[in-house]
Amino acid sequence: MISAFYESCSEMISKWERLVSQQQGSSSEIDVWPYLGDVTSDVISRTAFGSSYEEGKGIFELQEEQGRRVLKALELAIIPGMRFLPTKNNMRMRQIDREVKSRLKEIIMKRQRAMEAGEAPKNDLLGILLESNSGDHGMSIEDVVEECRLFHFAGQETTAVLLVWTMIMLSHHQKWQDQAREEILKVIEKNNKPNFDALSRLKIMNMILNEVLRLYPPGILLGRTIEKETKLGEDMTLPGGAQVVIPVLMVHRDPELWGDDVHEFKPERFADGISKATKNQVSFLPFGWGPRFCPGQIFSLMEAKMALVLILQRFSFELSPSYTHAPHTVLTLHPQFGAPLIFHML
Repeated sequence: MISAFYESCSEMISKWERLVSQQQGSSSEIDVWPYLGDVTSDVISRTAFGSSYEEGKGIFELQEEQGRRVLKALELAIIPGMRFLPTKNNMRMRQIDREVKSRLKEIIMKRQRAMEAGEAPKNDLLGILLESNSGDHGMSIEDVVEECRLFHFAGQETTAVLLVWTMIMLSHHQKWQDQAREEILKVIEKNNKPNFDALSRLKIMNMILNEVLRLYPPGILLGRTIEKETKLGEDMTLPGGAQVVIPVLMVHRDPELWGDDVHEFKPERFADGISKATKNQVSFLPFGWGPRFCPGQIFSLMEAKMALVLILQRFSFELSPSYTHAPHTVLTLHPQFGAPLIFHML
């Protein structure tokens, strides 16, 4: 899927190059946040459905609106039965749910017919899912729809969030931006198309991404429901059906686990890997942990690396005076007022 990452990211870079070249001089202010949302949407559309971003665009916009409405509903969750009332917000949430399911079902049925006729690829996520779904024990179409909804959201939203906070941090910490660019020039010759092996060898980039994920994890909470009575340690027993919420952001910024410099951006803490940085404790959870560890981790990190390699090869960038630092939760951790950066062509 590396080639799909490259195509989508190259298109975004071309747009930025046009914007910068249209300005007098060689610099321009660009709010990168909407572009990063678009490029990660395009990537998941190509890799999930083998289609262009336009086909999935409506679904992404609806799911983003749903996220905002879910948060609004949670604010009123303390009122018993509130979610069952026909409020304007509840009715719109149900309408979005129906529409997303309908659009995804249409894409799935269209692909299924094409596969049966031998006219569609089977090597994207949807093709693999449908191929493995054949036989007596396959999932229902409704199950496939839910899987598609999940990788639409998980594959797009979280990577866009990782990219935007990485660009903000590299704008603020120019030393690390320079080091990342130097490493890219050593590992990947200029104008060469990055491949999986080259992206895997970017050690400084790994350190930077891990530190961004520590400070700004896309998902600030992890929730789990315990199926049966479970004993934790020597003196705690949790009953079956209990819900456990792990505050990932608080764990990542706990000075007892990370030291007094916990709030500082210091990628060097990951120079010897995650185990050394965490002293072998489970204190770094951007992709979860245990048997429910996110299966999309490599996908997300490789996509982020591809985007950053192409950006750093062509531009240097810094924070715009109009930037306001305001991390804001909309299911994932967004920059509330966008990410306006000043770009310089290299």
